[in-house]
Amino acid sequence: MNELLLVAAISILAVISPGSDFAMVTRNSYAYGRRSGLMAALGIACGVQIHVFYTVFGAAVIFTQSPLLFMAMKLLGAGYLIYLGIKSLTSTSSLTFGGANASAPSSWEAFRTGFFTNALNPKTMLFVVATYSQVVHTGSSLTANFAYGLFMSFTHWAWFSFVALFFSAEALRRRMLEKQQVIDRLIGTALIGLAALLVIPGVGG
Repeated sequence: MNELLLVAAISILAVISPGSDFAMVTRNSYAYGRRSGLMAALGIACGVQIHVFYTVFGAAVIFTQSPLLFMAMKLLGAGYLIYLGIKSLTSTSSLTFGGANASAPSSWEAFRTGFFTNALNPKTMLFVVATYSQVVHTGSSLTANFAYGLFMSFTHWAWFSFVALFFSAEALRRRMLEKQQVIDRLIGTALIGLAALLVIPGVGG
């Protein structure tokens, strides 16, 4: 029971800390609506399972013990965040509340963006590895280990679904769309800044 409570506490604190997942869900929700935000949240939750699988099966040792491979993963994750940030910074679309928008992502595209934002995030990797190595006992069964992983995914899904519902609320969304260009640039700058933090020695890792 103590093990479960520790996993729960760490998961909740980790998921509510602002980061690239938060920025991406916020933009999808206010720009494209509730469905897009919720699908991105589901993608994030599924992305967590990538980190869980390789941690449970021991592949995480390769990343944590090989500086070169770990740096490669950090660069890959940073590159994806920069790509999203540039897309947000250079967005010229003018969205209106309730209006048709040809640039709106499909449900699959929103899910995919959420999935890769999390799956390529080395901070999530470190969170999952640290949780399993410091909290979960070595004698824990495979079933228990995957159950903890599912709980981590659930906390991500629940929190980011709340974020999606909040930022897609009609009144707030109307106000944000009025300042779309400014908000897009703020989010784009935040994503690129987070990417930089991933690769700065002593900060991103």
